[in-house]
This record gives sequence, C-alpha cells and structure tokens, in this order.
Amino acid sequence: MNIKIRTPLWRRQLCSLPISQWQEEIIVSFPKELTLAHSWLQVSSMQADNEPTLEHEIPEPSPETVPVAEGLDPWQELEAEAAKWKEISLRTAAEMENLRKRTTREREDAIRYANQRLLEELIPVIDNFEMGMLAASQDTKSMIYIGMDMVRRQLNEFLSSQGVEEIPTNGLFDPNLHDAVAQEECAAGDEDRILKVTRRGFRLRDRLLRPASVVVSKVPTPAE
Repeated sequence: MNIKIRTPLWRRQLCSLPISQWQEEIIVSFPKELTLAHSWLQVSSMQADNEPTLEHEIPEPSPETVPVAEGLDPWQELEAEAAKWKEISLRTAAEMENLRKRTTREREDAIRYANQRLLEELIPVIDNFEMGMLAASQDTKSMIYIGMDMVRRQLNEFLSSQGVEEIPTNGLFDPNLHDAVAQEECAAGDEDRILKVTRRGFRLRDRLLRPASVVVSKVPTPAE
C-alpha cells in the first residue's frame, strides 16, 4: 500500500508568512476552518511581538522527497498469512496425534505391567518355598509334603494368570535370558550349552523379571 503525505495548501501559505501576520491572514482567508485556533494564535502573536521577526520560507516538498511505504500486495500478504497458520495447524495436529498414541501406549503398559514390582518381590519367596519342598520330598506321602505341593500348584497358577513364564533352560546359553554362574569342561563342539540350572528365571510377557542362573559348558583347556 503506497502512502503519500501532502501538506494542505492553506497550511503552506500560512507557514510562508511571519507569525505576527498569522491572525489577520487566518481571519481573512480561513474564517470557517480555523476559528477554533484563534485563541491560540493570539497567544503566539503576543510572544512573537517580543522576538525579532524572522521570515522562513518552507519549500513545498516534492514527490521525490516524500517517503513512500512500499509493501507486499494485499493478496500476497493474505496468502502468506494463511500458509503460515496452515503449517502451524498441521504441526499441532501431528503433535497431538503423537501425544495421543504415546499416552495410549503408556496406559496399556501400566495395565500390563502393574504387578511387576510385586512379582519381583514374590519370586525369592517362591525360591525359599521350593527349598522347603525339597527337604520335605524325602517323604512324599506325609501331610506336610502334600500340603506344600498344593500350595506350589496354586502359586504356579497365580503366576500363569499374571502372564509370568519360566525362562527355558534347555539348549544354548543366551546372555539376554541366562546368567552363567559357573563353567564346566565338555567335549569339543558342545560349548556354550546349559548343563545345570541353579536358580529358575522368569519373565513377565516380554519383560525380564529375573535371568535364570545356569552352569555353562566350555571347551577344555589344552594341556601344556
């Protein structure tokens, strides 16, 4: 939008006169337009009488010297503004969708693994219980052993209902699931195989609760 500032004709004519003649010129030439400025000009005239009269000629500004505000086309400005807000809305929508998915995933994980801490603390209790069953297994017909066996079955059913699985220990050693506590020599070609389980391991769905402690085979050390 181009803005041109042009001084009114009456103001240019008035500025070309001495201040002492402003009142007479205003009354004669501009009786209607500047009647409200009459009182102010009287004060200015009184001040001008006490000062030396100086005539100042104010040149009329030429079109070349008047600054012109250059800008974009209004339609281009509107299009740029619309494109900016469209990009902001698309980014906001994408962020909200990512937040919704992340919140849903976190809520599902919280439900799926809500009992993880409880199960981690329950596993050592099960270990001690199995050690007691091992001592009571010397007499499998005793009421103590039968009662403990019933409790063991209930514990296993409870773990299964919570999504807890025992880590398999047959086959090769897996450092992601097994914890090697010892190694025993074996024949060539049978290294890294699980030979013995010293403590059972468990996982809750796809999360590891505790690795299985195992004894792993190794290649015999060559004699010197």
